[in-house]
Amino acid sequence: MPGDPERIGEFWLAGRLGAGGQGVVYEGYGPDGGRVAIKVLHGASEAPQDLEQMAAEARAAQRVASFCTARILQVHLKPPRPYIVSEYIDGLSLQSTVAGGGGRAPRRFGEDDLHRLGIGIVTALTAIHQAKVVHRDLKPGNVMLGPDGPRLIDFGIARVLDTHSATQGGGLVGTLRYMAPEVYAGQRAGAEADVFAWGAIMVFAATGSHAFTGGDLPAIAHQVRTCDPDLGALPEPLRALVAAALDKDPLSARRRGRSWRR
Repeated sequence: MPGDPERIGEFWLAGRLGAGGQGVVYEGYGPDGGRVAIKVLHGASEAPQDLEQMAAEARAAQRVASFCTARILQVHLKPPRPYIVSEYIDGLSLQSTVAGGGGRAPRRFGEDDLHRLGIGIVTALTAIHQAKVVHRDLKPGNVMLGPDGPRLIDFGIARVLDTHSATQGGGLVGTLRYMAPEVYAGQRAGAEADVFAWGAIMVFAATGSHAFTGGDLPAIAHQVRTCDPDLGALPEPLRALVAAALDKDPLSARRRGRSWRR
């Protein structure tokens, strides 16, 4: 688009892959011809200490096992054009797959595919949380369905579990329909919030509709905090796991012996 750079750092940019509140993601190629995804952040006006914190968080995300995520290859978070380079995943996002993107018909996941998808995302979350990182923006658009299974992308607002930043309020950060009730209540977004998002993702994959469908922030927040979505499209035992993941209280599942949302 007009104003887009042709190069950034050592990478040649071939085109846009997407854009959002944090920045623009480009398809790029390195000096060796390797294909990458480059997220250029809207960070030129960020305070130096904020960019330093983002850089620390991005480096922490590099600890995550790359078999289930898009590996972060390079972090350059200095003005005027901060960016993060990651592995390019050749495939459609879960959002595009379910909605019918790339010239394909919309898709609903059947029982076997739902189990494979759920296990793949949970495996990725386990690796992320073992690295003491919480994703905080897990949603269908950040689940890429590559040839080797689901891979999680976009750690742009990830937080490190063992740092001060993980416990800061700082307002709502993430995608409204996939944020956990405790986040709307002003609590920290911990690993449990990622698991809540997993439950909502599984509802989306099975039905093609978001688990929480309010039209604006107050309506979505009310649904997330008070309503239980219909899980009838999910087979057992997956249905019980999704119900536990979507529990309004991240601790109550443990108190009742359902320890999965840890």
